[in-house]
Amino acid sequence: MHDTNAPRRYGLSKSRITSFEQCPKKLWLSVHRPEFAQHDEGAEMRFAGGNEVGEIACALHPQGVMVEAEPDLTAALAATTRLLGEGHPGPIFEATFQHEGVLVRVDVLERTESNAWRAAEVKSSTGVKDYHRGDLATQVWALREAGLELESAAIRHIDKTFELTRAGDYAGLFTDVDLLDELEDTIAGRAALVEQARAVLAGEEPELEMGDHCSSPFECEFAAYCGRDLPSGPKWPVTVLPRGGGKKWQTKGIENLLDLSPDDLSGTNAQILAATRDGVPFHNAEGARREIAGWGWPRAWLDFETIAPAVPRWIGTRPYQQIPFQFSLHLEQEDGTITHHEFLSCDGSDPRRTCAEALVEMIPSDATIVAYYAPFERRVLRDLAGWEPDLAESLLAKAEATVDLLPVTRNNWYHRDQRGSWSIKAVLPTIAPELDYATLEVKDGGNAQMAWHEAADQACSDARRGALSDALRAYCARDTWAMVTIARALENRT
Repeated sequence: MHDTNAPRRYGLSKSRITSFEQCPKKLWLSVHRPEFAQHDEGAEMRFAGGNEVGEIACALHPQGVMVEAEPDLTAALAATTRLLGEGHPGPIFEATFQHEGVLVRVDVLERTESNAWRAAEVKSSTGVKDYHRGDLATQVWALREAGLELESAAIRHIDKTFELTRAGDYAGLFTDVDLLDELEDTIAGRAALVEQARAVLAGEEPELEMGDHCSSPFECEFAAYCGRDLPSGPKWPVTVLPRGGGKKWQTKGIENLLDLSPDDLSGTNAQILAATRDGVPFHNAEGARREIAGWGWPRAWLDFETIAPAVPRWIGTRPYQQIPFQFSLHLEQEDGTITHHEFLSCDGSDPRRTCAEALVEMIPSDATIVAYYAPFERRVLRDLAGWEPDLAESLLAKAEATVDLLPVTRNNWYHRDQRGSWSIKAVLPTIAPELDYATLEVKDGGNAQMAWHEAADQACSDARRGALSDALRAYCARDTWAMVTIARALENRT
């Protein structure tokens, strides 16, 4: 007879165990109250990127077979058992195993020369991360308990030095790091960990304080829920001090920046305290003018938008290399005359050549290029020079002619509403609130990347692509006009 009073036995998976290791409450909420989750805007794009990486890893083994979870995972378990029973030579993709209610799917399962098996967990990162070890340990434990003889177990991650030399040829994109021997102690503790996770799921919602685990190794989608009843804290916490400057004071029990005296701080931190306490921005117009005085004319205020795909799309590119698909340019003459120029490619084609040509055509050879965090723009220009040798001389000269507005701003301006940040999106509202990015459809670089991916998709309609193009143009133009506006304010120049 079925015991209706027996506690429910909750199924576990690799991802659920990873959630438990980050925070038992996260696991409990993901199972019992998933409606409380709040996912960030970039989650879908990251998921799609991970799927692409997985597809490439499988495509490198055309003789392999995919285990489909159709109509359900029970079918996947049966298909895996059948393939193993028939002596399939491998590779097997998404081979599915279950032990004691813990279900795992192996990205790539390969036969070894000794007729044992190698399990590879495919990751889109360029190295092994700590949580990868837990993922792999869970898989090895389940596979061994299911009776599979494993000779090795590896994290198969992207090799950041890989360069695409032939369209569609991704041989060499991945490298394996075998962790089987290293993980034996972790594997041995998996059974106990599984029981702990089950005990959490069978009980009431855990009572745990928020902390660093809420953002490591992942930003927790339940953070807003867990923090809903926490006291709001001081309006101006010591954590607004940049570069971790507030941690020293937190260890002393001080949370409120306004509890510090001017003698407690020096340099930039003292300026932040004064501006916050008095409500009067720190502004050194003379210092800003002195730093900017050496910039030549005309001035080309330049900002790039880029994509950085894990899987290189175009010949000569590497994993996660920044590929410019857009720039905005406000060209300012010494008499104050300004003209706007721009480039955008979002149809999915390789944008590098046309972008490089547009830069050479639109930016005068004698211009001083102004960027906000110039190392990024310089790197993009230098990469373009490497890809387009016939334009390299001009592009490299432009990289050398690029100056940085960010340190000028950091040295000479602080408004308390920046809350310790000198990002252009933190500074601009304190100088020109009417130019706030919140009014735009594309509001930041992440939004811009998502817009590009949507527009570049062949399934995107012409009307939608046009709307996305307009939104991208408005956003990138706001970035360069923001630089002009900030620089003029810093110098008290209209």
